Order: sequence, then C-alpha cells, then structure tokens
Amino acid sequence: MKQKEIWIINLDPTIGSEIRKKRPCVILNNDAIGILPLKIIAPVTDYKEKYDVVPWMVKLAPNNTNQLKKKSVVDIFQVRSLSQERFVEKIGDISEDELEKCKRAIKIAFDIY
Repeated sequence: MKQKEIWIINLDPTIGSEIRKKRPCVILNNDAIGILPLKIIAPVTDYKEKYDVVPWMVKLAPNNTNQLKKKSVVDIFQVRSLSQERFVEKIGDISEDELEKCKRAIKIAFDIY
C-alpha cells in the first residue's frame, strides 16, 4: 500500500455526513512515515459540475492507470487516517500531477500557505 494508489476501502461504519460504504480512495501519506498499520486517505466520489469551483475537489478522468469507470473527484475535505484492515482491493493509481493537485487542495483545506 503506497502513496498515489487507489484502493476500494470499506468506510463503514460512518456518522453524519461522512462518505460511507465501500468506495475508491487515494492513499496520500508519505510512504516513509508512520509505524502503525494506518494510511491517510481521501475518498473518491462521482464528479458533479458544481465541484468545478470547489478548490478541495481534485478531478480525475477515467483512464487505464486509475481504472475508474467515470469522471470522479478526490474529496480532500474528507481526508482521514484509516486502518489497513479496511482496505479491500487495489484498483489503480493517480499520476504525480494529480498527487500534486491533492497536496495543493490539502493546503487550501488546512489553510496552509
């Protein structure tokens, strides 16, 4: 399990407005840190036109590398640390450019400039 990989992850149980069920998620944490069996992820959800103006949503076009079936977004606002026991199956990877866009979106979400 490495940074930039997209995995199907079981996000249940959830509370409130958290993204739920099994869905694709991107691993965002640096591979060189952490000793616990945890990964920092952001869920991937269906693209909606209204997300074009939302700076913490990173667009992903489906391709052979990410193996997504439709236009999607990485929802940086729902970043979380999860146990590797929730990881079901690796399906693909994001590009280095898409990872950089995720990092910029994290800076926006956390007000880091």
